[in-house]
Amino acid sequence: MVIVLHKWLLLLCSFFPAPGTPEPAAHPLYISVTEMNYNVADKNIEIACKIFADDFEKTLASIHRTKVDLTSPADKVAADNMVAAYIKGHLLLKLDGRPVTLEFLGYEKESDVIWSYFQVPQTATAPKKIDIVNTLLFESFDKQINLMHISVAGNRKSTRLDYPEKEASFSF
Repeated sequence: MVIVLHKWLLLLCSFFPAPGTPEPAAHPLYISVTEMNYNVADKNIEIACKIFADDFEKTLASIHRTKVDLTSPADKVAADNMVAAYIKGHLLLKLDGRPVTLEFLGYEKESDVIWSYFQVPQTATAPKKIDIVNTLLFESFDKQINLMHISVAGNRKSTRLDYPEKEASFSF
């Protein structure tokens, strides 16, 4: 009888932690996913970055020393500028050895993630080599993992960068 009661108490304690007990992390992994695709018809590189909303907001709040709400920002233009500046400063590309500038298209929240969209316009030909420096959320999480998937002319390549690894090259 005492053993059964003890098991029930342990079970209840796991659902209702003692006051003052820190809450567990929202998720155990810190991951971003960056998708890049060379669009032959439009002759541009399309880029989508997927980042957990809470991690992204925490990082932006730390940088800007203010509360950040990307779901329903008080000032959408300011939120757009924060997202654009952050990604542009932490995702650097070279196409065939030439640095390029990302053009911000916007962002949206989907469930618990933020999707931000960019393009590199007027890329006359499909790149043969793409060099990337990706330091997304490195200043906030020393367990950050940045996944990247690159597609050029139907050829898809992927890699994983674990903090502090930040550089990758893709040849097509």
